[in-house]
Amino acid sequence: MLKAAVLVGINQYEYVNPLFGCENDASLMFKLLSKQHDGTPNFNCRLLLSSETQLTTSELRRHAKELFSKPDLEIALFYFAGHGAKTDHGSFLVSQDGNFDAEGLLMSELITKANESSARERIIILDCCHAGAIDKFFSETQRISLEQGTSVLAACRDNETSAEKCGQGLFTTKICDALAGGAADVSGSVTVASIYAYVDEVLSLWEQRPLFKANLTKLTAIREAEPSVSKDKLRRLTDYFKTPDYKIQLDPSFEPDAEPQNPKNEAIFGDLQRFRGARLVQPDEEEHMYYAAMNSKSCSLTPLGRFYWERVKAGKI
Repeated sequence: MLKAAVLVGINQYEYVNPLFGCENDASLMFKLLSKQHDGTPNFNCRLLLSSETQLTTSELRRHAKELFSKPDLEIALFYFAGHGAKTDHGSFLVSQDGNFDAEGLLMSELITKANESSARERIIILDCCHAGAIDKFFSETQRISLEQGTSVLAACRDNETSAEKCGQGLFTTKICDALAGGAADVSGSVTVASIYAYVDEVLSLWEQRPLFKANLTKLTAIREAEPSVSKDKLRRLTDYFKTPDYKIQLDPSFEPDAEPQNPKNEAIFGDLQRFRGARLVQPDEEEHMYYAAMNSKSCSLTPLGRFYWERVKAGKI
């Protein structure tokens, strides 16, 4: 199934002060989302920049509608970097011809379009001031809920502003770091939930605080970053460890420097060392795998290793 994304970056405004990092942010998101780490295609991205096209309210609405009405999508992702504003009529994404009092795409309208989409997963990412006001749409009085498969990741809370630093938005910079591998699991998969967990962790208590709302029963990988352990090697966990509690007895023949050499054991030990680096395997009674081998100790799966062992056993990897 296909993945599609609309990525909006507005620096230039007709009636309000300009911004300086939004086009860079959208362009970097385009670079990361359009390809997996190995260069294979990922999202079919539409990049919309204020320096190249007039992003009026009607244009923002049209592109959002086209994205969320596409059939047969696995993921539909809408990203916006620009001004956000809040009025008595609601919070909205300020269009290029808009101002802080009127003219823009209402966040409630954007959520409604996402909710109505047939895509398996719909993701909205907002890097703008007052993006966190989207939280208020889910109160009982507003009567707007997230349909299953919809998630919203916003740069800051309702009463906070979204910061720019060195020509880029702070929030998007952290999201891009997450997509590049900071939020990846052992196999390299990055999901919207892992992105939020990463961004929330790296932003300090005194900086803007991200907001995450979701109604998800299953997480789909947004991007495949470089894995700590390849999936082919991960599948060997159940070959080496017969049960989750199994212990592999080591001896000096596993260590490449030992004589006489044992190529089979050395190859196994190479995999075990990689598992150790990914926190899947631990030496027993020794601090390092080298000494576990040289002193004929054993090694076993960590709790994380047992988790991945179960996934391999269930055919999920």
